[in-house]
Amino acid sequence: MDTSALPHRSAPPSTFGEHLRHWRQRRRFSQMDLAHVAEVSTRHLSCVETGRASPSREMVLRLVERLDVPLRERNAWLVAAGFAPMYRARPLDDPEMASARAAVQRILECHEPCPALAMDRHWNLVMHNRLVPMLMAGAAPALLQGPVNVLRISLHPQGLAPRIANLRQWREHLFERLRQQIRATGDAVLAALLEELKGYPDAFGSEHLALPGEHLGVLMPFQFHTAHGVLQLVSTTTVFGSPVDITLQELALETFFPADEASAAVLRGLLASRTA
Repeated sequence: MDTSALPHRSAPPSTFGEHLRHWRQRRRFSQMDLAHVAEVSTRHLSCVETGRASPSREMVLRLVERLDVPLRERNAWLVAAGFAPMYRARPLDDPEMASARAAVQRILECHEPCPALAMDRHWNLVMHNRLVPMLMAGAAPALLQGPVNVLRISLHPQGLAPRIANLRQWREHLFERLRQQIRATGDAVLAALLEELKGYPDAFGSEHLALPGEHLGVLMPFQFHTAHGVLQLVSTTTVFGSPVDITLQELALETFFPADEASAAVLRGLLASRTA
């Protein structure tokens, strides 16, 4: 990611105007452009950004929508403008999230015998089905200490990297997803994670960057060495579109499907060996 193209942020925004300016610049809007799409006058928008005028709650919600501000940040905008936050951020293990957690677990279990997992906004593993631990077996114990970071264990030389046949393609796929997430959220934790991952060696796997079967934004081939041969899988990601719950809105499901019958048979055998 070319961070030089992003506005410098020496300290987190505190006033509403600072929040507005930061995200307006991050989204590369001029005041005139934003005023046009938000259907307000440029003069009034300028007064709000400089603190000479206070926004209404309706204007706050309109601006965060036009700038596609993440839900987690929208609460900060509302508080800075003097309004109560409207988006909940309860942990997934909160008793009030029991029904949502059960629904996610049901989705993961119904995906068996194929691997499926759920991750939080920082790619930490929060839920999985029975196939996932079987594929992670053999990784260095330190990488399996909670919370398990899916990107770290996937690309670390003591993790799954030596067993991924198309590592360079998979690595670039993960990097691009991470870059898009950083551009969308401005999350400093994700930016630091990307720099860490870029320092890992990529000497394992195929010399070719891409293999057939890739459909950007939809499907990604994943070739994984096992004791039963190379699993030919494809991966896809699903996110929840919850308008009011931050935890569910940030949750991502990674699901894998067999690309051929031989791989499907191996997955069925792995699950059978676990349940025997």
